[in-house]
Amino acid sequence: MPRNTNATNTTSSYGWVERAFHWAIALLIVTALVLSKVAEEIGTGTDAELAQKVWVYSFHKTIGVSVFFVAVGRILWAVSQPRPRPLHQGWEAQLAAVVHWMLYSSLVLVPLLGWTAHAASSGFAEIWWPFGQGLPGIPKSAELSETLFGLHTVFVILLLGSLILHILGAMKHAVLDRDQTFARMWNGTDPGALAGDRGHALPFVGAMMIWGLTLSVGLFLIPGEEQAGASESAQADVPSVAAEAADSNWTVEEGTLSITVTQLGSPVTGSFKDWQANIDFDETPRADGTNGTVEVSVATGSLTLGSVTGQATGEEFLAAGQFPTALYAAVIRPDGDGYIADGRLSLRGADVALQIPFTLAFEGDTATMAGQAALDRRDFGMGETYPDESSVGFGVKLDIELTAVRTQ
Repeated sequence: MPRNTNATNTTSSYGWVERAFHWAIALLIVTALVLSKVAEEIGTGTDAELAQKVWVYSFHKTIGVSVFFVAVGRILWAVSQPRPRPLHQGWEAQLAAVVHWMLYSSLVLVPLLGWTAHAASSGFAEIWWPFGQGLPGIPKSAELSETLFGLHTVFVILLLGSLILHILGAMKHAVLDRDQTFARMWNGTDPGALAGDRGHALPFVGAMMIWGLTLSVGLFLIPGEEQAGASESAQADVPSVAAEAADSNWTVEEGTLSITVTQLGSPVTGSFKDWQANIDFDETPRADGTNGTVEVSVATGSLTLGSVTGQATGEEFLAAGQFPTALYAAVIRPDGDGYIADGRLSLRGADVALQIPFTLAFEGDTATMAGQAALDRRDFGMGETYPDESSVGFGVKLDIELTAVRTQ
């Protein structure tokens, strides 16, 4: 049977460019899936393991970006070429078209969601290319990164389902039908003139419904069981702070409590989702020279720190299972043009003095606060198996931003 050795397609066969795109994407997808599984299995108990985990994740992300560009290239090439007609008509052709729509969309959405999730996070397992780690229009946000990564994971399932159906279809044609469907994509076999097929909107509509269902399921599952459990544990540990709310004359409307650590020489930033602040503050110093007090309760298990969230909240570092709550209590004093919170941080069974300089900007009964502090993980017995800074830095940068409204 003749073969198409040209670059372009015909109405009955695929040219070598389309075939090259097809098999390149197949190889890249398998590689990316294997790398993801391997990276998940690598522990983080030693410097060597952590370095290996980062290397595999970087490889996975780089392959993922490659899949995106190759998939886009294939789609652009396909729309510029004649579409080879299917060897079968009717329901089988319609079902195959639905699977192809799902597959094409997944090949773009899965790597794009992973890429944007990476861009919204910071540090850890960089993409191996010279064009930076960010993306235009994608802010650095642990919450956004978490959502995008969750959707990435859900759409991977859709991609896997589409691949399985695609492979089963190819096997059916090769083993049961014994036709040239597989051979057309393998070596360019040309089965000759084929009956024309009419275009149908039904496959696209069917694929759209599946996309919508997948997106709905993904958004419903995010933040997922683990984070929901962390939230519940946080709420269970905060009653003592809530009980003292009568002493607070400010209510926090919104805010961010974030930390930045250094892993393998790169900064990684994350934030805590669940925390409460009890603020008793007056702009005019009181008789004792202070401006008031602040008490903060933080659910340690609510930290999101990119790909190393599990490590950060695990036994080696925050040990959120054993120490679910961190407490900070301080008095507030004037400090030049700003203020300073002078108190102690109880975290992971340790009690350490901590001063947090901060600024306040007032607009009526609304105040905007911004503060920073530096911590050392060794003061809290964290990362004892990482005795130097080759993998995990000693320093932890704490950033606090919040907006509060006067209630009394």
